[in-house]
Amino acid sequence: MIDAEETGQPIVAGLRQQLKAEVAKVIVEQGDAVDLLIAAFLTGGHVLLEGPPGTAKTLLARTFAAATSLDFGRIQFTPDLMPGDVLGMNVFNFATSKFVFTPGPIFAELLLADEINRTPPKTQAALLEAMNERTVTVDGEIRRLSEGFMVIATQNPIEHQGTYPLPEAQLDRFLFKHKIDYPTEESEREVVRRAAIGGTQAQVVQGITAVATVETLRGARAEIARTVLADEVIDYAVALARATREHSALEVGVSPRAAGMMASAARAFAAMEGRDYVVPDDIKGLALPVMEHRVVLTPGAEIDGFTAASAVQDVLTSVEPPR
Repeated sequence: MIDAEETGQPIVAGLRQQLKAEVAKVIVEQGDAVDLLIAAFLTGGHVLLEGPPGTAKTLLARTFAAATSLDFGRIQFTPDLMPGDVLGMNVFNFATSKFVFTPGPIFAELLLADEINRTPPKTQAALLEAMNERTVTVDGEIRRLSEGFMVIATQNPIEHQGTYPLPEAQLDRFLFKHKIDYPTEESEREVVRRAAIGGTQAQVVQGITAVATVETLRGARAEIARTVLADEVIDYAVALARATREHSALEVGVSPRAAGMMASAARAFAAMEGRDYVVPDDIKGLALPVMEHRVVLTPGAEIDGFTAASAVQDVLTSVEPPR
């Protein structure tokens, strides 16, 4: 357990340092992604990782789960996957003449939804209730998931054949969307070196030490709850969200849920930096990963080569942050 008095620093900042150190034993050059995972983990959010094959998206999720001591579950999404394969189902037991519920892989603390866009919307929608309410409903019965239930989903932006775009309602459940690109030449050299001397993914992850105990997490979340969020900063988050709904290149702006999630994540980032108050730069730094996947471009803007990221950058430029 990380203790603020023993380490001389706040709990969240110390936890961040230890988690990043553990993940870095396996993952090269993904510090920003780890920061987003930590913030989502501490605030009850979910993360969508997008990147080409072979950029360690799955390995990052497995490593993060090992470093946080979370019960890890994985679903490999395929076109023939059914909602029951995700949630579980009631199976008739001939010995007792009763139906017995067999839980699906969603009953984990950290769920990796691998290649989530390879399954039809009907199965994708099986995650909606779980991501928002931390419950699943099977045959009319509500079953609770872990209080800290978290989804890390991955998708490949290159291949489109046999894929199904995530509906806006589901994208809105993800706190962050983070794009993972190819590493730099130096980092790729280190990746190849580690792969040449390492073993399988499972063997590599076994070398990770879990640094986040239940007590640590409770202390970290309590520390985030004490982080001051001034009215001026709240107004700034609201102004950014509303500006996306008025942008000429956007058909759909971000939801009020997005503004609330951004403010919550900003408190986590402030605590990760060792501060007990949120500054406008915390909001500004999170605007792209929070908003980019939630906005929808107009057809004309797409034809003109406009992107969601550039629209969010326009909004950041047009809205004056508080002093």
